[in-house]
Amino acid sequence: MVNLGPHVERSWIEQIVRDIVQNRLNGLPGQSPIPSDCGRPELVVGVSIRHIHLTDEHVELLFGKGAKLTPMRTLYQEWAYAAEETLMVIGPRKRMLPSVRILGPPKQQSQVELAFTDAISLGINPPVRVTGDLDGTPGCVLIGPKGALELKQGVIRAQRHVHMGPSDAVYYDVKDKDLMKLRVEAAGCTTVLEHLLVRVDENIKLEVHLDTDEGNACDLEHASKIELLKT
Repeated sequence: MVNLGPHVERSWIEQIVRDIVQNRLNGLPGQSPIPSDCGRPELVVGVSIRHIHLTDEHVELLFGKGAKLTPMRTLYQEWAYAAEETLMVIGPRKRMLPSVRILGPPKQQSQVELAFTDAISLGINPPVRVTGDLDGTPGCVLIGPKGALELKQGVIRAQRHVHMGPSDAVYYDVKDKDLMKLRVEAAGCTTVLEHLLVRVDENIKLEVHLDTDEGNACDLEHASKIELLKT
């Protein structure tokens, strides 16, 4: 086993794993996607590792006056990006995650999105919520290079969901806020994930978002067949 040393960020390693999974499902970079049968839209399943969204005000509070997020890598939805900046997240009883990636662009509310395993490690029990639905959620402390921020609320487990454009919604015969199922066949085992929230918007590419626990549970890395099904 190669010793990567003590200073390699876990989030960096997780991002490499995410890229490998997406490449296996979506073809290697530079290749054209394999055409779908019967006009079926190309389906991409993205695994979202724990991450943070910040307001412009909180970016300045944590990184210094006039600070802006620095895009590091464009995500599949090209309007979003992983920023170079990370923060320490501290939960109850001083449990912490040392380096959690920030995603941009900034939002109207700051929030922290965790998988269940991440939440357990912090000693937090966040509800499953849609992004932005933060009322009554637990908080945490964020530590940056220039300041600290106590979020009174904003820690959630993001509800699994699928982004799609209007034409995709017509194909699957669904509308915004409907629920669907994701069926994953992998290594001789089939997993069906229910309550997949439909989010329809203009200029959006078809993409399912799962967290790391969900991706591991259905063995997404070794998936041989993935289907998006109407409930």
